[in-house]
Amino acid sequence: MTFELIGSLIFGAVLCAIIFTLCALSLLGIMQQGGYSVRAFARWYYRRGNMFARRISLLTLSLVLLTALFDICFSFLGAPLANLISILPLLIVGAMYVLSSRRALKVPVRGTGRLVRLALCLFVLTALVAFGAEALCYFVAEAIAHPLAAVFRFVPVMLLPLLLAPMLMAAVLLMNCYELPHNRRYLRRAARALAESACVRVGITGSFGKTSVKMYVAQLLSAKYKVIATPSSYNTPMGVARAVNEGGLDCDIFLAEMGARKPGDIAELCDLVAPAYGVVTGVGNQHLASFGSEQAIRQEKGVLAARAQHVVLGATAAGLAQGALTEGADFGAENVVCSTEGVAFDLVLAGERVRVTAPLMGELAAEDIALAAALCFQLGMTVQEIASRVPALKGVAHRLEKIEANGITILDDAYNANERGAANAVRTLRLFPGRKFIVTPGLVELGELEEAANTRLGAQLTGLEVVLVGETLVLPVQRGYLGAGGDPAHIRILPTLERAKEFLAAEVQAGDCVLFLNDLPDLF
Repeated sequence: MTFELIGSLIFGAVLCAIIFTLCALSLLGIMQQGGYSVRAFARWYYRRGNMFARRISLLTLSLVLLTALFDICFSFLGAPLANLISILPLLIVGAMYVLSSRRALKVPVRGTGRLVRLALCLFVLTALVAFGAEALCYFVAEAIAHPLAAVFRFVPVMLLPLLLAPMLMAAVLLMNCYELPHNRRYLRRAARALAESACVRVGITGSFGKTSVKMYVAQLLSAKYKVIATPSSYNTPMGVARAVNEGGLDCDIFLAEMGARKPGDIAELCDLVAPAYGVVTGVGNQHLASFGSEQAIRQEKGVLAARAQHVVLGATAAGLAQGALTEGADFGAENVVCSTEGVAFDLVLAGERVRVTAPLMGELAAEDIALAAALCFQLGMTVQEIASRVPALKGVAHRLEKIEANGITILDDAYNANERGAANAVRTLRLFPGRKFIVTPGLVELGELEEAANTRLGAQLTGLEVVLVGETLVLPVQRGYLGAGGDPAHIRILPTLERAKEFLAAEVQAGDCVLFLNDLPDLF
């Protein structure tokens, strides 16, 4: 093997690695959405009918056929020159694929340090595999010693896109040798800052309503204390650590949302935050696919109740801790009245009853406010101080958020993925005049209950204009709708959210209301 040949193979390998790594940007985004879990990514990629896997297969087929076609068309120039010209399909088709994939993800790829490092690792791994494949193809063609073998010798290299997903998973495993120790150092830094801070630390978990309760608590407490809450849905150890390390702890009270995807997650978060106060909003069947049973979910959420000194429990979390304030027994929202303008209810707390109103949608907003109020009471606010702040509460983005646009009402409940919340959202939609549209892909992460839950959801949608998105869980929703007597003329299935929005743009008129329920991330 001459230096000239080695140089040409290296050039080809680097070019392939550049193109294929760019083609894998969507896959990198999915990996990021799944918390860089190889298991979650593999389950997503190899599921039946995955659109992304189909696109990769189509890319591969196009590259193989066009490369072979260019080779045969220019074979009269000799194998070396024909092979060089056949690079054009790789450049053209690769560029077209990358450009067409720019809007393939609903959740944009975030250019974090970890993602950049993973992309570089994938690039190096792809270049090595491409070089090996090119060298193998070259030697096989030499061994065959047939003119056509020399012409087509690099066509098999165009099969490499089929290996992008396995190579990405391998890259994650390789990078974990660096990422895991790096993450541990980052977490230790945040834990030290929390331990050294004089602020009161609060943990908030539950199967639903965590972010809403956290944000209501922050708004209520801000009248009396300096409060820092983990932003958005930063509810993993790294998310909480990022909030601490980058935002600081110049506050009286630190609110940490705590999510759980598997057993041990809450314990890890409690080790990091060491909360003195805790809230368990409730326990349901969300994440049943990960935990296997509702009892396992209950045990996981109960870790916070056991570790915190002062605990507030939602009604469905009753019994997790002795001496806790429990919804229904010690506090609650009673005589709830919902309207298109908000919710009014009796806030019951510390033996007092105060009628309050809030510009928030649905009866579950009243329950979330009551949970937030109970925690604020434990942290030193009076019932009257809390009640005076309730009318000024602002809604949380994508949690049954009401938006008015051009005479159309939009209820953005995109981050709602539990059965109880979905029922609440549908009831709220029915309060509005005019035609009522619901756009949903169904409910996920319910394990063996998924089909039944989506069938029940469909049965609740009769009388509405129903737009089902995607192919994940829409068939059970459709069966439930039709089984409950829904009109087939008022239900349609569209492949993507973009297609659904195009349909709505043509169909919806002033005075109508549209509910977006559970806009699934691409991982589902």
